[in-house]
Amino acid sequence: MGYVQEARENHVKKKVEEALRSKMKQKALKACDLYTSKYAECAVGRTLSVVWQCRKQAKELNECLHQL
Repeated sequence: MGYVQEARENHVKKKVEEALRSKMKQKALKACDLYTSKYAECAVGRTLSVVWQCRKQAKELNECLHQL
């Protein structure tokens, strides 16, 4: 197999991986929409304090996302 063909195959594999990752992300965010909304509501109007003020919501969201 030539270098050019191998480079093309690697490029195609990366594109497929990116598409799959994007679909998985959309599916996870849709399934965890409730937790995403709670986190977003908590984060409104905050900057740095979101880290400690929204810790509970962030943990719930991460737990939901890791289940998928």
